[in-house]
Amino acid sequence: MIYEYDIAVLGAGPSGQKAAIQGAKAGKRVLLVDRDPQVGGACVHRGTIPSKTLRETAVALLGFKRRSGGVFDIPANEDLQVASLMSRLEQVVCGHEEFIGDQLARNGVNVWHGRASFVSENEIDVGTVRGDALRVRASNIVIATGSRPRTPGDIKVDHEHILDSDSILSMTYLPRSLAVLGAGVIAAEYASVFAALGVHVVMVDKAERPISFVDPELTHRFVRSFGQIGGRFVGGVSVLGVEWDGVGAVVTLLSNGEVLRTDKALFALGRVANTDGLNLPAAGLSLNARGVLDVNQHCQTRVPHIYAVGDVIGPPSLASSSAEQGRRAVCHALGLGSSMPPELTPIGVYTIPEMAAVGLTEAQAIAQHGRALVGRARFDEVARGRISAVEDGILKLVADPKGERLLGVHVIGEGASELVHIGQMAMMGGLGIDMFIETIFNFPTLAEAYRVAAFDIVKQRAELRRSAA
Repeated sequence: MIYEYDIAVLGAGPSGQKAAIQGAKAGKRVLLVDRDPQVGGACVHRGTIPSKTLRETAVALLGFKRRSGGVFDIPANEDLQVASLMSRLEQVVCGHEEFIGDQLARNGVNVWHGRASFVSENEIDVGTVRGDALRVRASNIVIATGSRPRTPGDIKVDHEHILDSDSILSMTYLPRSLAVLGAGVIAAEYASVFAALGVHVVMVDKAERPISFVDPELTHRFVRSFGQIGGRFVGGVSVLGVEWDGVGAVVTLLSNGEVLRTDKALFALGRVANTDGLNLPAAGLSLNARGVLDVNQHCQTRVPHIYAVGDVIGPPSLASSSAEQGRRAVCHALGLGSSMPPELTPIGVYTIPEMAAVGLTEAQAIAQHGRALVGRARFDEVARGRISAVEDGILKLVADPKGERLLGVHVIGEGASELVHIGQMAMMGGLGIDMFIETIFNFPTLAEAYRVAAFDIVKQRAELRRSAA
């Protein structure tokens, strides 16, 4: 028996969910296949939700100390269990699982628990837990199988002393010291969270700065803030070796001659696409030199009716961008218009403090337009920043050479991932810089930073006009 569907989605993470729901809302027969018994993928069970739950605890503890003016401090017990810092995790995960499941059921998406593999360009076999192989034929197929942690081949990750991003939260006790090897999104998030919890953290990477795709002005501030809470970033060096000494420390040898001795080490060297077992050659597909699938701007592979989204196509590999890729892929497959320009998909990095951006960076704007006017607002310039003890933040607006059109927004500071959406909506609506000046913001709020930054651009605009005159 062959089961017929209009769309088959392989993977139930953020990208797979949105792809399936978009297809169902268009009235199509949709099948969603995932190897895990619960929907949500690594995002819900091993990545985004667990790590952000731990982050909320760290932010609350750090914020309490700052907002009390240092009068109150909450020292951590030496035997503090990591699980106790995430006591709400099961509640959060179960709640999100229930929401996703209800949403899929409400939209009529069929969900199968099994492992999918291609038989041909239009057919897949789904291996069930009972050992059956169910044959499925679909007009369109979306590969959204996610990723797993990348580990070095010459270093053993034992998941007890030397950990990866899936096993880091399985630690029984909060370590006194931690070496974080890597400086991407996952590395920077965990490094800052554990530093905020009082762990002595050293983050090491070959790159000169962490999270290299983020505006340099933001990462510079992040490194400074990281140092203020006890962390240390070592850039421009390679890791020559990592091993557990068998007694009480993980020893990390760096190319600059430095030797780190820490309780634990975390390898966060990116992710590897989950394509094992998919039998991609049967569909006429293969991974590129970077180990991911090549796609065009519509997330189409070389086989027109097969799409790939999320981590299997590489960076930025964020939940928000992956979800948008899933939605956009199905819209294209069904000939539907997509109102959301992909370049206006925001990014959010949940370090401490947060970083967020949408649109062009200052360097990209200059490259495209020859020049750009940039307005800045420090959080210590708005009352809410001082009241909330989050003065070490900045909101940066990037405008066209005339200082009239908004091209990009970049924010670092608590609330950045929320604040960036104001700029995103303005850009989607084609609203100019002057709109922020004419808008009334509640007082005191961090959103007032938009007006301060806009005034900075208007001042520069006036100076340019005087110079031209």
